[in-house]
Amino acid sequence: MSSIRLFILDSLARHGAMHGHQLRLQAEEEHVQLWTDITVGSLYGAIKRLATEGLIEEVRVEREGNFPERQVYAITSVGTTSLARLRQEHLTELAFKPDPFDLAITRLDPNTLHELPAVIAARMATFWDRLVETRRLNERALPYLSLTEELAMRHREHRLRSEISWLEELTRQMTEIIADETARLVDADHPANQSAALRQR
Repeated sequence: MSSIRLFILDSLARHGAMHGHQLRLQAEEEHVQLWTDITVGSLYGAIKRLATEGLIEEVRVEREGNFPERQVYAITSVGTTSLARLRQEHLTELAFKPDPFDLAITRLDPNTLHELPAVIAARMATFWDRLVETRRLNERALPYLSLTEELAMRHREHRLRSEISWLEELTRQMTEIIADETARLVDADHPANQSAALRQR
């Protein structure tokens, strides 16, 4: 489920009325795009949807200098009720999506099996880069985080390390994987197996 509704409603309940740009700055400061399913660019659209649903309401319009007018929103009583429900849902519902990579690794192209080690190595390098960047951002943010915020940020580190560990296991078995895929290809091309497949249709 998307967390953007929880983020907006909680921010307004916690910090008071805010306009979209303030919410965007808060999201960028917390680097939510790195450890949640929120994209900063989707905030404005979500604000409009929440206002249409009556979960937040415009309380005033502000203008600073030459900047355009900005609508300032506050959470409504309906929004407060929705926030309580969202908090409970996000704490109790399990979000664990299948990785498309898992399907792809079971549907390898026999003509490009020799490229598989490089593909896995590149994928692992990407995860290492993300882990290093996540650690850097976490350390920089650490002085400003509550204990729960720190643990939430560390959660991403644990998930990245787990992915790297699994890719290392995949790398250790690379010779066996390629041999197994090649053997399956030979078996599929055998005339007896082709005849059996035709009889089953």
